[in-house]
Amino acid sequence: MERYKDLKVQRWVKWFLPFYLFTFLPFSLLSQTLTGSAPSHVAVGEQFRLAYTVNTQNASDFRAGNIPDELEVLIGPNRSMQSSYQMINGHTSSSSSITYTYIVCATKNGSFTIPPAHIVVGGKSIASNTLNIKVSGSPQASAGGSPRHQRQDEQGEIRDAGSQISGSDLFIKVSANKKRVYEQEPILLTYKVYTLVGLTSLRGDMPDLKSFYTQEVSLPTQKSFSIETFNGRPYKTTTWSQYVMFPQMTGKLQIPSITFEGIVVQQNRNIDPFEAFFNGGSGYIEVKKKIIAPGIDIQVDPLPERPVGFSGGVGHFTVSAALNKTETKANDPVSLRITVSGVGNLKLIKQPQIELPKDFDKYEPKVTDKTKLTSNGIEGSMIYDILIVPRHQGHYELPPVSLTYFDTTAKAYKTVSSEPLSLDVAKGAGPGAMSDYSGQQDLQELSRDIRHIKLGDARQQGMNEFFFGSVAYWVTLAIMAIVFISLFVIFRQRAIENANVSKRRAGKANKVATKRLKKASKLMADNKPGEFYDEVLRALWGYVGDKLNIPVEQLSHDNISQRLNARGVGADTIAQFMGALDECEFERYAPGDPMGNMSKVYEKAMTAIEQIEGTMKKSGKR
Repeated sequence: MERYKDLKVQRWVKWFLPFYLFTFLPFSLLSQTLTGSAPSHVAVGEQFRLAYTVNTQNASDFRAGNIPDELEVLIGPNRSMQSSYQMINGHTSSSSSITYTYIVCATKNGSFTIPPAHIVVGGKSIASNTLNIKVSGSPQASAGGSPRHQRQDEQGEIRDAGSQISGSDLFIKVSANKKRVYEQEPILLTYKVYTLVGLTSLRGDMPDLKSFYTQEVSLPTQKSFSIETFNGRPYKTTTWSQYVMFPQMTGKLQIPSITFEGIVVQQNRNIDPFEAFFNGGSGYIEVKKKIIAPGIDIQVDPLPERPVGFSGGVGHFTVSAALNKTETKANDPVSLRITVSGVGNLKLIKQPQIELPKDFDKYEPKVTDKTKLTSNGIEGSMIYDILIVPRHQGHYELPPVSLTYFDTTAKAYKTVSSEPLSLDVAKGAGPGAMSDYSGQQDLQELSRDIRHIKLGDARQQGMNEFFFGSVAYWVTLAIMAIVFISLFVIFRQRAIENANVSKRRAGKANKVATKRLKKASKLMADNKPGEFYDEVLRALWGYVGDKLNIPVEQLSHDNISQRLNARGVGADTIAQFMGALDECEFERYAPGDPMGNMSKVYEKAMTAIEQIEGTMKKSGKR
C-alpha cells in the first residue's frame, strides 16, 4: 500500500512540474516591472522628484529616458534599496525593490514627455511607462516667504539637497580699472565672486588672447570671504582672480566671457542615518554649477605719432647710469650699469643705447629683471650691465643715456636722461697699450693702411720658370680635388643625419636625461623636493619622448609600453620604467622622510633609463 502511494506521488510530481514551469514561471518573470513616477503638473522654477522603481533587487544596467533640456537635472540618479518581511499565521512573505531618484527643476513653460527608462532583470531588458509633465505658472512660496526646499543654516550658506541655484544666488562680477586706455597701457581686470550658497571650489582659466599681453596677479590660494550688500542682499564676496593686461592692438577690443565650474555643498536632511553609516554617506552632497563671467569691452587708443628713438615704454620711468670705477688702465674692463625704473610695461621696453668713443669695445649686456607684478602694472627695475674696454689712455666723457617714453598721466612723450660719466684711462701694459702720444689714434689708423717696405735679400725668378703647368701645379690640383671630394662626402652624410631630426633626438635622449638627473641630484642635495620631483619627471618623460619619437600630447603609459615592446624591450624593463614614473608621482605627495623618498626615486629613475638604454643597444634599435 505504501509503495502504491509513493508511485502516485511520483506520477503527480512528473505531471505538475512541467505544468508549473511552462505556466506559472513566465508569469512570475512578467510580474517584475519598472515603474516611473513624477507629478503631472509643476510650476516654472519648481523642483520635483522623478523616481523609477523596479520590484526586485536582482537588476542592473539602469538607463533613464532622454530627459528634455527644459527639465534640468539637479541631482541624480540616487539609488536606494528597500526590503520587507512579513509573517502571518506561520507563513512568511518578503518583497524587495530598487528606486532610482532624480531631483529635477522645470525651467520653461510647456508640455514635456520623458521616454521610457530601461533596466536589465534576469538577463532581459524591461521598460518603464512614459511620463508626461506640464509646466506652467509660478512656484508657490512657503510661510516664511522663501521658495520651497530652501533652508539655510546659521551662516546662510548650506541649503537643502535639490534646492535650485539661481543666477542671483551665485554669480561673478567682472571689472576693469580703466575702460579706455592707450596702446601698451596696463589694465587691471578683476573677477569677484558673490555667493549665497555653500561654494567650496571654482575653476576657470583666462583664454589666450592675441590682442593682449596678459599676466595673472598672484593671489592667496586660501580665499577669505567678506560680507557685501548688493541689491539689498548680504553676499559673501571674494576676489577670485586678477589679471594685468597690456593691449597690443588698437580699437575696440573684447575680453571674452569665461565659463567657471563651481562646486556647491547641499545638505540631504532626509537621509537615513543607518544607510548613511553603512554606505559611506555624510548627509551632504556636492552639486556642480556653471557660472558665466560676462565679457567686457576695452577701447584702446593709438599712441600719438612716435618720435625718433621711442623706446616703446608706456607709463612712468626714470633712467640712471653708473661706472664701477672712474679710473682704469688701457685694456682693463669697466662695468657700465644702466638702470631703468618705474611702472608700466617695463619688460617690453627696448634696451637703452649709449654712444661710446671709437676706441672703446662694448660687449653684450647682462640683463637682470627686478620687477614685480602689481595692480598698477609691472613695477621695479630692469638692470643692464655692459662690459666696456678702453683701448687707449686718456680722459673720456661718456654721454648721458636717454630714454623716450609715453607718459600716460601727461598724455605726452617724455625724454629722461642720466648724468654724463667721466673715465680716466692710464697707460696699460697690454699689447694694445701705446706711449703718451697725442696723435695715437691717427698713428694706429696709419699703421693699418700703409705697410713698411720689406727689407732683406730677395730671390729672382727666371723667365721660363712658371708654376702653371708644372708638376707641383698638377699635384696641388689633385690634392685639392681629393680634399674637396672627401669633404663633400663627409658634409653630405652629416647633412643627411642632421635632416633626420627624430634620429638626432633619439641619439641625444640619454645625454639629455642624464643632464636633467644631475640637476635633480643637486636639487636633492639642496633639499628642494618639489623642484626635484618635477625635474625627475621631465627627465623620464623627455627621455621616452625623444628616444621613441613620441609627441608630447601622445605621451601616456599605454603608448610608451607599446612602443618599448615594439623596440624589443622586455616586460620587466618596461615595468621598471613605469614603476619609476608612478613612484615619482606618488613620492611628490608622500609623507615621511623627504631625503629618503628623493633618494629612492632618483635611484629608480636612473636604473630604469639604464636598463632601457642597455636593452635597445643590444637589440640595435636605438
